[in-house]
Amino acid sequence: MEDSVNSDGWKPCELDPAGAGVAANAEGLVDCLRAAGDLGDLLAREKAVVFRGFGVQEHTLDQVMDLLLPNRLAYVHGNSPRTKVGKNVYTSTEYPPEFTISMHNELSYARRWPARLLFFCAKAPATGGATPVVDGARWLEALDPEVRQAFAGGVRYLQNLHDGYGFGKSWQDTFETDAREEVEAFLAESEADWKWRPDGGLWVSQLRPATVRHPVTGAEVWFNQFDQWHPAGLGDETAAELSAILPQDELPQSVTFADGSPIPGEYAVQVRDRGLEAAVDVDWREGDLLLIDNVLVGHGRRPFTGARRVLVAMSD
Repeated sequence: MEDSVNSDGWKPCELDPAGAGVAANAEGLVDCLRAAGDLGDLLAREKAVVFRGFGVQEHTLDQVMDLLLPNRLAYVHGNSPRTKVGKNVYTSTEYPPEFTISMHNELSYARRWPARLLFFCAKAPATGGATPVVDGARWLEALDPEVRQAFAGGVRYLQNLHDGYGFGKSWQDTFETDAREEVEAFLAESEADWKWRPDGGLWVSQLRPATVRHPVTGAEVWFNQFDQWHPAGLGDETAAELSAILPQDELPQSVTFADGSPIPGEYAVQVRDRGLEAAVDVDWREGDLLLIDNVLVGHGRRPFTGARRVLVAMSD
């Protein structure tokens, strides 16, 4: 199946060696990128770009990343399970292959988020495994006015990070450090509320906007991950059972309206489902790369079979 097109006709721009007039290898892609000029302008215009047929491999990836991601960032305060495999290069979310990962913008719950994301397909899945991408403005428009209005005050994200043993991620894994003072400095700069728990764990509360405007285009986009933090938006039985066993204030992560009041489950289901419905699937072939503007475009993952290996890195 080729990349799909959503109902508005948008899909990621696709570049290949023949169209760019360069060699079908990593060096050819480097030549293409150097000739392209300002990639920021390209991304603001196209929102997402797929590079196909350049034969990039893991050992030739760094030279491409250096151009696509000028300031590669660590995945600090990230909430999804990943493995670091290189210089601020990570596996994509390590989530059972039979489940869908709903649409989201990376680190939208954080004080600062990456401007760009780059995905690289080191090994294509046997079946499925597309990365769906959604135009954030289209996602916002797809929601009922009642839902959009309900989130005018923003979203409050709550985390309980254990000290090495427990459900979810530890605070050490989340912040890529075992120094409390570094975590405290990060959270203070992030304007988050936090407290250390008697068992050594960490409680964090953050108030974030539900929508933002792109700094270049001015487009207003749906930009939050509340549905992924809400029990009603969880798609696997283990997570649902966990929310039934533990009170909300002990869940690894949970979410409320800005004032602390509960968010109706039907809101989470609507946001999740309409984001997926508005998305465009990018199907993977080995060596493909996908560069997205992390504000203009949300992303997710379709279920798959086989040994899918997609790496991800990010940049400001």
